[in-house]
Amino acid sequence: MKLYTIESETKQHTAVEGKDGKLYTLGSLGIDVKDMNDLIFHFDELSPLIVKGLEADAPKTEAANYIIKAPIPVPLQDIICLGVNYRSHVEETVDVLDFTKKADTVYFSKRVNTANDPDGTIPVYDFVDSLDYEVELGVVIKKDALNVSVNEAAKYILGYTIINDVSARNLQSKHQQWYRGKSLDGYTPMGPCIVTADEISDAHDLDISCYVNGEKRQDSNTKYMITSIEEAVSELSRGMLLKAGTIIATGTPGGVAMGMKPPVYLKKGDIIKCGISGIGSLENRVGQ
Repeated sequence: MKLYTIESETKQHTAVEGKDGKLYTLGSLGIDVKDMNDLIFHFDELSPLIVKGLEADAPKTEAANYIIKAPIPVPLQDIICLGVNYRSHVEETVDVLDFTKKADTVYFSKRVNTANDPDGTIPVYDFVDSLDYEVELGVVIKKDALNVSVNEAAKYILGYTIINDVSARNLQSKHQQWYRGKSLDGYTPMGPCIVTADEISDAHDLDISCYVNGEKRQDSNTKYMITSIEEAVSELSRGMLLKAGTIIATGTPGGVAMGMKPPVYLKKGDIIKCGISGIGSLENRVGQ
């Protein structure tokens, strides 16, 4: 199923897409959840009720006059990110940071006070002169995971979404690590939905792309990840509890602005479209 957070008349609702392509709030199906995080915590028990509600003969109320928000507007913790997880991205950034000889996965975190909407504006800050984009497959954990094996990891995955890991490259260089340069408010467009794992036949065979003003910048497939989703979930859970609702961004392929010669960074008015097959797309404009 495809799960959404929508806003109607200033109130947010958790919604699901029916087979007819229309969105229905869970409340209209008789299911009471506070928000997407609440649904995640109780997903295994509530998912059969959602399916039953969508298939019921009783009339359902289609959501009306709504806007689509990030599926998890307020993540409960920082997003865990995998760095340089595609060989093409390793190679294009070698002049900045040489990871060609790295043996282990690079992990870092990204502060997200509020996730940006799938059509939200990316803010401009006067102290950022090298704004960049990174399309990534996001993984949502549905139940607490601790010391899980690679073979068990899939059981802990609720589903997948799209993340644009917007980055201020000058801040990354200035502070000699990536946290601040990736954590400014508005730097995490996400969505448009969470597609549950049962609807993705192979998360390691999804086309992934990014366009800037209609020009294709990134064009790859998740099969080219260096560390797989299951390997990352397993490794991260060793000695560190991954709580339900944890979001993992699995890295970006080559084609980012920093890797171009010369770099072509984002500017005001640019439109960035990030897409992953089977999930949908984000389209964000760089604003004022």
